[in-house]
Amino acid sequence: MKAPRTARRDGALTRVTRDARPFLRARTGTVLRLAGWSLLEFVQTFLGGFGVARALDHGFLAGRPLTGLLWLAVAAVAVLPAQLATRGVFGRLADLVEPLRDGLVRRAVSRALSGALAHPAGTTARSLSQVTHQSEIARDGWAGLVLTLRSFVFTVAGAVAGLLALEPRLLLIVLPPLILGAALFLATLLPMAARQRDYLTADEAYAAHAGKAAADLRDLAAAGAADRTVADSRDLADDQVRAARSLARWSGVRVVALAVCGRFPPLLLLLGAPWLLRNGLTPGALVGALTYLTQALAPAVQALMTMLSTVGGRLLVVLDRFTDAPPPPAEDESGSQGPPPRDHAPVAELRAVTFAYGPAAHPVLDRLSLSVAPGEHLAVVGPSGSGKSTLAAVLAGVEAPTGGTVLWHGRPVRGADATSVRVLLPQHAYVFTGSLRDNLRYLRPDASDRSIAAMIDALGLDPLLSRLGSLEATLEPDRLSQGERQLVALGRAYLAAPPLTVLDEATSRLDPAAETRAERAFAALPGALVVVAHRLSSARRADRILVMDGPRTRCGTSAELLRTSALYRDLAGLWEPDEEPHRENGEPDQEPRRKNGEPDQEPHKSVRGNGVISTPPPSLF
Repeated sequence: MKAPRTARRDGALTRVTRDARPFLRARTGTVLRLAGWSLLEFVQTFLGGFGVARALDHGFLAGRPLTGLLWLAVAAVAVLPAQLATRGVFGRLADLVEPLRDGLVRRAVSRALSGALAHPAGTTARSLSQVTHQSEIARDGWAGLVLTLRSFVFTVAGAVAGLLALEPRLLLIVLPPLILGAALFLATLLPMAARQRDYLTADEAYAAHAGKAAADLRDLAAAGAADRTVADSRDLADDQVRAARSLARWSGVRVVALAVCGRFPPLLLLLGAPWLLRNGLTPGALVGALTYLTQALAPAVQALMTMLSTVGGRLLVVLDRFTDAPPPPAEDESGSQGPPPRDHAPVAELRAVTFAYGPAAHPVLDRLSLSVAPGEHLAVVGPSGSGKSTLAAVLAGVEAPTGGTVLWHGRPVRGADATSVRVLLPQHAYVFTGSLRDNLRYLRPDASDRSIAAMIDALGLDPLLSRLGSLEATLEPDRLSQGERQLVALGRAYLAAPPLTVLDEATSRLDPAAETRAERAFAALPGALVVVAHRLSSARRADRILVMDGPRTRCGTSAELLRTSALYRDLAGLWEPDEEPHRENGEPDQEPRRKNGEPDQEPHKSVRGNGVISTPPPSLF
């Protein structure tokens, strides 16, 4: 595994360098002007140590204090032009930094748009992280690196020139620790870049997970998957922590390199001072050399190493994210993109699917195989707790099975395909404060008024529209009945007209007539319809009925199940024919009753088999 990782790092450096060359060539004038302003820093550094040496040797130690003061004045005055050059340096810096950020943002946006057009189902949150977070890292990192590298080059040049002017033998003491520290520092570059890449990869993964969780918040609440989502978030956060700790360990090695470069040269110079003084080094030259080391060379080296250690590796990795090849379309959980959709393949298919809420829990679904053909109407019935809502969540891709495979259009389920393949409506409908038009167009923003009018007529939303006055009227969720909320949610799903619509007791608050009208409207659409049935009449309208009793299932027509399924016969015997009158708000005027005349425990629940149907999880829509 190490060889590929090394190759990948080399490739990153090659890609970044290849793109950096034309960028810098196009701004050669800016670089030269920046260097021109930086020459003042070279002069300041050179005169700083040289002036101190001459002030001692030719001034104070020679008994000429006025000469010494003049040399110190020269060293002090040299600081002024360097400070005045700061404005010019930052002006040229902006000409280098801002075009980089603008170019990176354009590249990320262009790549995201091109990828979305080429692979609509394969879009990711990578481009969002690049445009917002990573482009700012690149901008700030590039600005800091240019400033620090510029200062380092001209400061070191001034210090080396000053040491040569004072005494060339001084370099024999100064250079070895500098070279040793630089070598140790360079040895950490590749590992630090790799750790920085790991950290940014973990950051992108967490951003993608957070974005998906935010977009699917209602799905997660409806399926009761909050705990699993929190666990996934914790795992991704732990990956970031591990990458950060590994990065910190390599940073410790760099601290040692900084100490060797910044602290050892002055210490060695002091230890070698007696030998140097015996061999002709003047006291002024010794003090001047210490001035170069402590005031110029050591700070410049330390600033460069600190910048490279904290920003350089991160900058390389971030720029590589912009220059490498675009990511492939989103893959399924097995890591493969899966085969292309097969002609005439079922809209949704379960192959030996098992699902359990925990490793030690009894399976709710046990090796269940089921296919839903295009245009088919399937009803799901069973007593409370038999797994109907779980089946709906697994079929809709909200919950991942613990065994087996779920297919959409003949290929494994992918989260990126969800909005284009299915709509899942649980019992409790979600309605937000806003216009009726916006609520109805929630899943299809481009729906025309003609489509909305046809939907209103098909589902029977005319009483609600008449009460509100117009499509632009504001909906206040707490002023709508539960039946009206369900009608609004059904209207959204009808306008979206996905290949697969799953109604998990999504009509439970409608009276039988309104429920019949809604289900027939959905059945008339070209997509497949799966209904977790609330009434037996709903099941009888379906092409097939799936009877669930925990892991045990049986599927067939109503006539077949009356002959072969004792549970279905039991359920059919407990259901009373639906004869309740229709109210304008879509809710029953009276409570449904069992054959013994006793009402259900709650108006919107029906007794099935051995108990009352429990309320499903919170709504998706």
